Amino acid sequence: MSTADSGRARRTRRRDRPRTASERENRAGLAFVTPTFLVVLVVVVLPILWTVLLAFQDAKLVDIQGMGLFGNWTLDNFDSVFGSPGFWSSLWTTLLYTVGATAGSVLLGLVAALALRRPFRGRGLLRGSMLLPYVAPVVSVAFVWEIALSPQFGVVNEWGRDLLGWDDPIAFLTTRDYSVDLLGLHFELPLALLTVIAFEAWRYFPFAFLFLLARLQAVPNTLEEAATVDGATLTQRFRHVLLPQLMPVIALLCVLRFIMSFNKFDDVYLLTGGGAGTDVAAVRVYDFLTARYDVGAAAAQALVLAGILMVLLGVYFTFFAKRVQEES
Repeated sequence: MSTADSGRARRTRRRDRPRTASERENRAGLAFVTPTFLVVLVVVVLPILWTVLLAFQDAKLVDIQGMGLFGNWTLDNFDSVFGSPGFWSSLWTTLLYTVGATAGSVLLGLVAALALRRPFRGRGLLRGSMLLPYVAPVVSVAFVWEIALSPQFGVVNEWGRDLLGWDDPIAFLTTRDYSVDLLGLHFELPLALLTVIAFEAWRYFPFAFLFLLARLQAVPNTLEEAATVDGATLTQRFRHVLLPQLMPVIALLCVLRFIMSFNKFDDVYLLTGGGAGTDVAAVRVYDFLTARYDVGAAAAQALVLAGILMVLLGVYFTFFAKRVQEES
């Protein structure tokens, strides 16, 4: 028998023999994983690779259909990004917006979770209503905020005049700096940015509320009862009993909300259009694409933002993540 015939015979025997349990499990695992892998490849991996390629090419929106996979390689897009007016100020604005929105949403979620953890009449209805800002369409809630904060017919300015004695209506969404005198000191507040941060914290605090409430429900009541018997006050019980139990969840929420807020576009654009000192980096990417029709520069800006976000997350996981785990 020739070598080729013997090889075919061995392959035939391997096909004919029954598969082992391990082989059947591997084939079943591949069958389950393959659809997910294909979806991630098409929806996530390929767009990221295409964005990286565009960032190093001279690509305009009108030329995008006729471009090949590899066009004219250049670094001019990154020069346009770093040299464009307002890039560094927009990056600073993005960091302020991200940190403020993250801290605000987690803090509001924590307060809501602590307030609704004990049973009382109507608790289920109140818990369900807490989710309304998160599940409502962003266009509708942004429109409600615009109407409520309007200096002409907004209810907030009406209450301010009647209850707080405001002399003039305040344009919350179009005022870049607002002068405030407090205790003989003069402050310039970035009013539009603070308003957008407040909207972001209000809209996404239910996300933190769900996580924190689930963790609070899992804390044994015996821990608080023992602390109460030992004479611990309410703040001491929170500091030494509940907070250590919540720290891993709070750390996870901070990371998730930081990533989401850093890339946030729709909330800011719907409220202010990126004006009045709210020009976050995601809005600048949109402006590069729609105002200049420069796909390459927009991709380069997006790539720069992704790199900055990776660096910030790397710093967190290097210096703070292990400390949070040790404290918990």
